[in-house]
Amino acid sequence: MSRVILIRYGEIHLKGKNRPFFERALRMQIKNACSESPCNVSMLGGRYYVSDYDEKNEDILVQEIIKIFGIHSISIAHEVEKSVESLIEAAIKLAESQEVTKGTFKVEVKRADKTFKMRSMTLAALIGEKMLDAYSDLSVKMVNPDHMIYVEVREKCYIYMNKIDGPGGMPVGTGGKAMLLLSGGIDSPVAGWMMAKRGIQLTAIHYHSFPYTSERSKQKVVDLRDIISDYCGPIKLIVVPFTKIQEQIHEKCEEKYMTIIMRWLMMQIAEKVAIRNKCKALVTGESLGQVASQTIDSLSVSNAAVSIPVFRPLIALDKIEIMDIARRIETYETSILPFEDCCTVFLPKHPSTRPKLDDIIKEVEKLDVENLMNEAIEQVEIIR
Repeated sequence: MSRVILIRYGEIHLKGKNRPFFERALRMQIKNACSESPCNVSMLGGRYYVSDYDEKNEDILVQEIIKIFGIHSISIAHEVEKSVESLIEAAIKLAESQEVTKGTFKVEVKRADKTFKMRSMTLAALIGEKMLDAYSDLSVKMVNPDHMIYVEVREKCYIYMNKIDGPGGMPVGTGGKAMLLLSGGIDSPVAGWMMAKRGIQLTAIHYHSFPYTSERSKQKVVDLRDIISDYCGPIKLIVVPFTKIQEQIHEKCEEKYMTIIMRWLMMQIAEKVAIRNKCKALVTGESLGQVASQTIDSLSVSNAAVSIPVFRPLIALDKIEIMDIARRIETYETSILPFEDCCTVFLPKHPSTRPKLDDIIKEVEKLDVENLMNEAIEQVEIIR
């Protein structure tokens, strides 16, 4: 028996005539994930197969593949000759190798190849009977058994015991490109991960206010970018110098509006940079009501600053839910490192929670907006 990594996709099944586009995209991402370990990636009958690899690299391959958006689940399977006798022999050997010789078990058969001479239920019963003959301490249990033996009869036959859940979603890049406003906090990396799960290819923009924020705070953002890149693929990070803009806001604008004005200019700069990078939307980590700049009034003002769509995947999540996702995708420990970002600089004592658009526009007119934004954009640092 040869070992293969059997990969199932999920939501792609719902696609119609354009399903091959999504299938090709997912196959390419699987091949990219496996590029460091010589192997063969093939697709047949709605399944992907990674084969002809060195078994010493199997764990590494699984760790890389299981992060790919679009994958529903994977299994380490044994490819078996297409005969009843071979499947019975393989099941008995698999049970022994996995120390499944006592307790309860169930055999589940899926017969995608309808030309195979034995029906699924009959084949499952026969394999189960032969396993009982081989191991007297085993017994059959149809609901919640200790062990599952899975058999798939396709162009070839596969037998396995494990199913590892994937992240689901759609292959990255199939949903277009968007610009992620990436801070050093907990929320924005999670927002980026969630949008990438919907097939969005990300470019990230970060605002850095040196010397009010340190080089270590910028490195923290680079590290967060690298963590979510494990799921999302390469992400270009564009660092915008924001010190001069914040100083001007602090000097010339009414204090209670400082946060929302800062957000207004961040959105406008992000839109300009997004268009230059062929991104069609912005992505933020805002959650309704979490802070003063995230009330429904404040978000309405922020929306008015730009003309392209703004995606807020965390809008209805509370902080605990966001933190749970951050822990799961391994950004949390980096996000809580105590290095301040520009959003903590020049904070007003009593920020406005119900700003009016006309008032914000009047405040913004006190600034030399075009020159400030153009100067900042000309001085961006690109970290690939």
